[in-house]
Amino acid sequence: MQLQRNTSTGKQGTLIRISIKVLLIIFLFSILMILIDKIDFPYPNKKIEKIISNENLKVIK
Repeated sequence: MQLQRNTSTGKQGTLIRISIKVLLIIFLFSILMILIDKIDFPYPNKKIEKIISNENLKVIK
């Protein structure tokens, strides 16, 4: 009589692996969002205005 090796884990093992991967992705995404939120990006202190002269404008009908 030969011994048979059962290499498949079944549906329960597959669901556990998928759920662990999904939880790991969610955890890494949340850590990434927290780290990006802590970075202090500079912002302009004054309004940026660009003056456009009337000479450069063309009226198209």
